Amino acid sequence: MQKEGEDWVYSEIVKDHFLNPRNFLMGDEKNFKYDACGIVGNPICGDQMKMYIRIKDNKIIDIRWKTYGCASAIASTSALSEIAKGKTLDEALKITAKDVDDYLGKLPKHKFHCSVLGHDALKEAINEYKAKHQ
Repeated sequence: MQKEGEDWVYSEIVKDHFLNPRNFLMGDEKNFKYDACGIVGNPICGDQMKMYIRIKDNKIIDIRWKTYGCASAIASTSALSEIAKGKTLDEALKITAKDVDDYLGKLPKHKFHCSVLGHDALKEAINEYKAKHQ
């Protein structure tokens, strides 16, 4: 619980990714040609994440996402989408929630679980792709 007079401080990069999310899927996902989709939910906060990936030569060439989530989930997934784009599937699977948190300059400790949501959705999408193409 926050004490009176304490600010709930987000880094400037978190604020930027929340206010200007990268790779957010606007509109209907039927209009985005994707190769795989991962969908996860977080029972702690009720957030839900959908991650869509396009693959060419085993690399993520495009990534889009939608969420019903808080500012931390939005910022984390925006950052993750930037980190993952251009990586091979195996490289993308090695991205951790801590990597995203470090990239963002740290989320408040009680919001770290939000950085896991996008990561888990990306993992689901990659696993779906691999299952269809191996």
